[in-house]
Amino acid sequence: MTQLTIVAFDGTRFELDAAVGSTVMENAVRNSVPGIEAECGGACACATCHVYVDDAWVAAVGAPTPMEEDMLDFAVDVRPNSRLSCQIKVAAGLDGLVVHVPERQA
Repeated sequence: MTQLTIVAFDGTRFELDAAVGSTVMENAVRNSVPGIEAECGGACACATCHVYVDDAWVAAVGAPTPMEEDMLDFAVDVRPNSRLSCQIKVAAGLDGLVVHVPERQA
């Protein structure tokens, strides 16, 4: 298991034990994190699981794929550290990962 922290827009911290191979979105939905709507169920076909990767983790998480970048065009308030949480796979190297939920989703 890998430790994952998702910070809701209101500042509430969700400290989760996430299985390696799952996605940040799956863990957010499973734990009812507010603000992660995940309308497409993780198919990278919407932008309703948009998160901001904490600055300390941007390099470890890596850049979005071209397909993900296209979907981020539909997100609200996109920033350089924006990612779709359905596209972030939990891995041992991401133990301690912190992401922040934006004020609203697209």
